[in-house]
This record gives sequence, C-alpha cells and structure tokens, in this order.
Amino acid sequence: MDYLTEAEHTKLNDELASLIAERPVISQRIGTARELGDLKENADYHAAKDDQAHNERKIKDLEKRLSEATVADTEHVPDDMVFLGTIVKLKNLSNNKEDLYMLVGESSGRFDMDYLEVTTNSELGMAIFKARVGDKVGVNLPAGRTEFEIVSIEE
Repeated sequence: MDYLTEAEHTKLNDELASLIAERPVISQRIGTARELGDLKENADYHAAKDDQAHNERKIKDLEKRLSEATVADTEHVPDDMVFLGTIVKLKNLSNNKEDLYMLVGESSGRFDMDYLEVTTNSELGMAIFKARVGDKVGVNLPAGRTEFEIVSIEE
C-alpha cells in the first residue's frame, strides 16, 4: 500500500495540476509546428509530440498513484511509534552503527539532510512502519539479512 503524508499528497496534486495546465501549451506548439509544412522532417513537430506523450504518461501515473494512495492520519500516532513522517534512530546490530532515517511515502531524492529517507514500500520502510522504540526488526538488504533496533524517535 502506498502511504503519503498530507504534504506529499498536496505536492503530487500540485504537480498534476501543473502537468494538466501544460496540455494547451503543448497543443499550441504542435499546431504551430504543423503549420510549418512537411511533418516528416519537422523536428519541432516531433519534439512537441514527444513532449505531449511524456506529459500524458506523467499525468496518468500521477492520477493512478493518487487514486491508490492513502493519506496517513498522523494526529493520533503514539509518540514511540514509527509512522509516516517520523525521523527515527536505528542501530545496525551487526556493527552497532546508528543512523537517522525518515519514513516517507515518496523520496525527495535529496541527500543533503541529516537523515536518509526510507519509503514505506522499501524493505526497511515496511519493517519499521508502526514499530516502536526498543523493537528489533530484520530486513533483507542486498548485502544480506540485517537486524536493526529502533533506538529513538527524533521528531
């Protein structure tokens, strides 16, 4: 199941609205390029058609995701439970290394934060979702099975 925070849901809806607003702009580009004549060798026409196809694919993907996603209600989550939007300190039990992770519905792709983002659909995300401080979870990672302890909830 795909979980989103309210902020992630709003961001995706804004992105969808922006893509939909782009439709008439792309249609106008296609029309202008079509007026130039021979479509077989018209690079502007083919580029605009490619942009249209790409835009429509993104619209379909976002509409599907939004229709299937659940916006998580974080208001009544216990303070010691890992939930969407939670920053959690995990201890890798094989090397005793501690790191911060944030459970997110969709990764921002940023790597300049004090924590790593973990999506709810990933192995680690599914393992820690709704776990509590003190719990131990096992995860099958590419490097093999890894055990983590949930040390604390940071935010």
